[in-house]
Amino acid sequence: MASAGGDRSVGALGFQGGLGGHCVHFMETEKEKTGEHPRKDKNRGQVPNQLVQATEARRDRWAREDMQPEAKKARLSTILFAGNCEITHGQLCELLKYAVLGKSVVPSPSWCQIFHQNHLNNVVVFILQGMSQLHFYKFYMEFEFLRKTFRHKFCLPPPSSNFLADIIGLQKKTARVLPKTSKGSLPSASSEANINLHNDPIIQKYGSNKVGLTSCLLTMEEMKTFRFPLQGSPDYENFIPTTCNGSVTDNSPLFGLDCEMCLTSKGREITRISLVAEGGCCIMDELVKPDDKIVDYLTSFSGITKTILNSVTTKLKDVQRQLRALLPPDAVLVGHLLDLDLRALKMIHPYVIDTSLLYVREQGRRFKLKFLAKAVLGKDIHRPNRLGHDATEDARTALELAQYFLKYGPKKIAELNLESIGSHQKLQAVGQKPRNRTEVQHPNTSVLECLNLMGQKLLFVAWERDATKLSSYGNCETIKCLSNKEVFDQARVEVPLFPFSIVQFSFESLSPVLTEEMSKRMKTKWREMSTVYAGPVSKTCNFRALKRLLKSFGPIQSMSFVLETYQLHLCVQYEVLEAAQLAIESLNGVMVEGIYIKVQRPVTELTLDCDILVNELGRDSENRDTIYLSGVSEAFKEHMFQQCDQFPGLEAVILPKDLESGKQKTYCFLKFKTSGSAQRALSILTGKDWKLKGRGALTPRHLHEWLRDFSSESRRPSGLRVIPPSEQQALQTLKTDHPKIAAWHWGQKIGKLYHSMDPGTLCLILLPGSKSIYGSLPGLGLMAIKDEEGHTTTGMGL
Repeated sequence: MASAGGDRSVGALGFQGGLGGHCVHFMETEKEKTGEHPRKDKNRGQVPNQLVQATEARRDRWAREDMQPEAKKARLSTILFAGNCEITHGQLCELLKYAVLGKSVVPSPSWCQIFHQNHLNNVVVFILQGMSQLHFYKFYMEFEFLRKTFRHKFCLPPPSSNFLADIIGLQKKTARVLPKTSKGSLPSASSEANINLHNDPIIQKYGSNKVGLTSCLLTMEEMKTFRFPLQGSPDYENFIPTTCNGSVTDNSPLFGLDCEMCLTSKGREITRISLVAEGGCCIMDELVKPDDKIVDYLTSFSGITKTILNSVTTKLKDVQRQLRALLPPDAVLVGHLLDLDLRALKMIHPYVIDTSLLYVREQGRRFKLKFLAKAVLGKDIHRPNRLGHDATEDARTALELAQYFLKYGPKKIAELNLESIGSHQKLQAVGQKPRNRTEVQHPNTSVLECLNLMGQKLLFVAWERDATKLSSYGNCETIKCLSNKEVFDQARVEVPLFPFSIVQFSFESLSPVLTEEMSKRMKTKWREMSTVYAGPVSKTCNFRALKRLLKSFGPIQSMSFVLETYQLHLCVQYEVLEAAQLAIESLNGVMVEGIYIKVQRPVTELTLDCDILVNELGRDSENRDTIYLSGVSEAFKEHMFQQCDQFPGLEAVILPKDLESGKQKTYCFLKFKTSGSAQRALSILTGKDWKLKGRGALTPRHLHEWLRDFSSESRRPSGLRVIPPSEQQALQTLKTDHPKIAAWHWGQKIGKLYHSMDPGTLCLILLPGSKSIYGSLPGLGLMAIKDEEGHTTTGMGL
């Protein structure tokens, strides 16, 4: 198998096993850029006039860098490099680690490519615990959003007892734990066992001496890392810059800023903005009505309700104009998670202090504003008896935290021992005792360790019974929930705040009897969909010529005469669904040897909605850029190479081979960059020069493997019988078909979460499968990068 990791020259071809055959990949040269890590400010501690000069030089450098926008977007390779389209849990872990660190630190995944990995913004993994590949295709119509949006699908082996640990590389790893304290007491700030100032992350970043305002500003590298809007970046082309272009000094004015937001059909939009000047005076406090339809007011966080916004006429452009007028040229904005506020405001400001980054924490984690307010300032905010947050209070608190830092210096902050206080309070809240710190080095790096190297933290949102799996790891923020609805609500708010998130929904597993019955019916359904009846035919017709005609649409698995009819008919079972559909579209109503024949599928309860299903399969994101061709010869590949100029956008040729003989089959699949390119190629290849038969693809690569193998994976124990449901039971099942309802409902919910994600987010949907004494069901993975270059989800009627 060829490596997917290195750069390929233009026109280079990689041959990969797949479907018992191989793929030919047409690849462009892709060179990834490596990002720089944030650097410490070397000018810290110098006299003010030197600081001013350094700030001016830095601003000039920023301006030059901003003139070079990042034109590329992260995107996935067109096709997966897996012989049987099955991706192991270890290979999945490879991908996740590469998404975090990039090829300069870890090897590229062996089964796919991420081009421009350094342009990935976030990684979000959804786990649908209790579901399998059988669920996805049994309820294919209900999973509308997933099948239309996620271009890559792949098989997963049945899971082990700890699927989550397998995919993030935590097998047999020991968690890092917290320092021990005496029962019922807060950690002592003066205890040498509990605090070492030299190793405190605040001292390591700022030193022990007091620092000036300019040393607390985020550098350009830090602003890029934490996704602040930057002028010249293609992601922020329509953002409005503030009028602040003056020289920032240690005496420049500070302004606290906070915004409250809601969720609209386009994502997060601002509903309130507060701006507080030094001294605590609020100089701007405006309610804002979003331009798009509000789907959730997030009242428990924002305090905003429909009633509050009913009479509001102020729009985003109004507060943008007001903010530009209020801020002086050398204004420094202070906030907590300020990047979110600026993105909601759609504004760019070059001089910022973010208190979630100013009060540096171990392993890239961030203190919450509520905790810092209490631990540093001794004030209570976000009180439970109040509806939502107060934007003015939050803006004032962030401003006071920055002023406290500047007044007392890093050493005073380090002596507060915030890490131990926060850890102690968190453990007390869940009724646990702190334990002795132990560190164990592991030969295999996990995803959590990769995030730690990047100074980042993982978010894990799951049911309470599942959330304990990661709760002991230091750089994992675990949110425990009591229902799937709570998982969804928490994910909607928290996922945008983290670079890497795992959101796990849990569903009741199917009983062995129902699983067996579903598997049998699925196999029967796909077999019936690939079968056609053709007739009537004359008893004197040339059957050899008729068989040759039927075979021209694709390989035939079996063909027999139907003797139950007055006139002679043929029953033809094709090897692939595309061949059967092509035969129906080409031959139905056509005269064959003087008789108009009818070509149709068998009509059973499993094929009643077959036409709708076939239409939806054609619109599947993995199929709509792919065409099926029948009648290809062994020389087809060479002919394609010679005339590849006729087929712009061609990215892969999939040439299946017979598993026993090793010979190339007489059909193939061509994958293109766009559906338009695919349709143009189809018209050429089915024309008079090539004389092939073809249509749009209906079955993704992994589906062929699964349909062939999944029926043999169920091992029914002795004494267990499958009893067909009676008509009355069938009616009851229709009313209480929970898996069917769950597929539709949670597919839609995941769609809402996906639409609220930032562009450049790598998103994976994992249906882990199951393994038990009754047998095993393989899982399914779906993967996409939101708004990746050359592929969008527009025009799908979602």
